[in-house]
This record gives sequence, C-alpha cells and structure tokens, in this order.
Amino acid sequence: MANVEKISVSMTPQQADLLRDAVSSGAYASNSEVIREALRDWTAKWENRKGDIERLRRAWEEGKASGEPVAADFESIRMEARKALDTARNNGR
Repeated sequence: MANVEKISVSMTPQQADLLRDAVSSGAYASNSEVIREALRDWTAKWENRKGDIERLRRAWEEGKASGEPVAADFESIRMEARKALDTARNNGR
C-alpha cells in the first residue's frame, strides 16, 4: 500500500483473540487486512444510519409543520386496521 497511515487500536482480549484467529486460519493475510474489512463494513452501515437519521429529521420537521396535534382514538385505529387486514385477506382467497 503506497499511501497508508499507521494508527494504534485498543481492543478487548476477546477481540484480539478473534483477530489473531482470523489471521492464523489463513482467512486473512494480516491483522490490518481484518481491520480494513471491518472498517469497510462499518462504513456501509454508517452511511445507511446517516440516511436513516436524515429521514427521521425530515419526518419530525414535517410532523411539526403539519399543524396542531389532535388526540387519537387508538382503539378505533386498531379496529380500522383489523378490518382492512380482514378485507385484504378475504380478497386474497
């Protein structure tokens, strides 16, 4: 690797054992290779999470901008949902 930066990483003994096992099994050539793969996986997960956070922020703002809150009758909402589910099930037969 032409352009690399060395850093130090602290981990639990169990994590260190897993790292060494991955390399000694031949699945990875080095500890660095294991860490780089873990970072690639984490990066993809982080990008998804950032998108989720942004969608939640937009939904929150839309909710606040939608007007004054009104009380909801959860029992009637539940009954409507059950009726819709029953209808969908019956139409599927």
